[in-house]
Formats: sequence, C-alpha cells, structure tokens
Amino acid sequence: MIRYLRLLVIGLLALSLLTVALANRTLVQVRLLPEDLAALTGLTWAAEVPLFLVIFAGIVAGVLIGFVWEWLRETGIRSTASARAREVARLEREIAELRGAAGVAPKDDVLALLEKR
Repeated sequence: MIRYLRLLVIGLLALSLLTVALANRTLVQVRLLPEDLAALTGLTWAAEVPLFLVIFAGIVAGVLIGFVWEWLRETGIRSTASARAREVARLEREIAELRGAAGVAPKDDVLALLEKR
C-alpha cells in the first residue's frame, strides 16, 4: 500500500513539474551582474534560457544550500555522539577486564550469553 502511495506522490510531483515547465517555456535572459555593474567591471556574461530552468535551478540550489547548512549545524552533535560511543566502548572493555580479573562469571547459562553481548 505504501509503495503505491509513494508512486502516486511521485507521479503527481512529476505531473506538476511538467505542467510548470510547459507553462513557463518563455526565454528569459539570465545575467551574471546588473547592466551598470557589468559595464563597470567588464563581466557582461548573459544567457537566454527557458524560465522553467531558472525556477528549477533555484529550487535545486535552495535544497542543496539547506542540506549543507543542516550538515554543518549537526557537526557538533555528530562529534559528541562519536565521543560518547568511544567512551561507552572503553567502559565496556574496562568492565570485561574487571570481571575477568575478579573471576566473576554468571551462574546461569542465559545470563552468560547475555553478558557476551
């Protein structure tokens, strides 16, 4: 059921993107800089592209900026999680060493299996 729902949503999204593309086929001029600033600096690059490409490129750029922004924001969280995972592994090794040195072994087979995990 979920698979069909996902296919339906993807189909509707594709249909809406196609509709936007067909409705915005007019050529527009995309410039690197405004005319006055381009004349001042000599960078007069310009291209004529369909409007839907400009719209879709803006959407893609926004999504990519959002992903990068979120990845940078979560850097501290990832480093904290990594440090805590290393600390947990160190403490588990220390517990295993202490149990081995003290000769403490579980008396029940089931508990022994659980301790090995």
